Amino acid sequence: VNPSGGLVGGDHVSVEAQLHAGTHVLMTSPSATRVYRSLSEPAMQEIRLSVGPNARLEWLPEVTIPFAGSRFRQSIHVDLAPGATVVLWDAMASGRVARQERWAFASVENEICIRGLAPAEKGDSPGAGQSPPVPVPLLVERYRLVPDRLSESVSLVESWDYVASLFVIGDAVDAEVWKRLDLVLAAILEQRPGLVLGGVSTPAAPGLVVKLVARSAPDLTETLEALWAAVRKELWDLPVTNLRRY
Repeated sequence: VNPSGGLVGGDHVSVEAQLHAGTHVLMTSPSATRVYRSLSEPAMQEIRLSVGPNARLEWLPEVTIPFAGSRFRQSIHVDLAPGATVVLWDAMASGRVARQERWAFASVENEICIRGLAPAEKGDSPGAGQSPPVPVPLLVERYRLVPDRLSESVSLVESWDYVASLFVIGDAVDAEVWKRLDLVLAAILEQRPGLVLGGVSTPAAPGLVVKLVARSAPDLTETLEALWAAVRKELWDLPVTNLRRY
């Protein structure tokens, strides 16, 4: 998925994908998403992904780089059918670090919502005259960063240059696999003390969530590759794929 050379104020990018039953799709981007300075309007990116029954989606884009004075608003909505699994990576830089632009953007707003059927609905079949079950939110994350006006919105991450999240959600994975993967991911996060800081948590939905901060782009990339390799190994016994970069 190509986010273009960069986003400016007023741009509105939409990405929609629907995975059919039993498919396995890896989506990535060729380079970082650059968000340029804007005096008023934000650049917007809306991503809607629908994962069919027993399908697998891996969403692994490059990092988002909000330039000084930029305004960015992003939403990622994922609908999971029964048996579906999503691996979702979302990362942002503090700015153009090499130019000493750290936390100098005007605002960044981000929403991630993963929906699926409630446990009681998964085995139910709609009767005559009844509408099919409607997906409900299983996991929602929202944040708004405004460094100049709301310095507390950046808070403890201000001393770091990269912030990232990894969501691995799906009801087709055994509980023992989640427990084993939890330990493996936590061990990976401890391999770069002082360079990477993170933790693994268990959400209400079946799965795991990893939150981390990193000192540099190589630290971020190498950590992602290790986390991704562990997820693929434990969930599907698959090796990682070489992601093409331009």
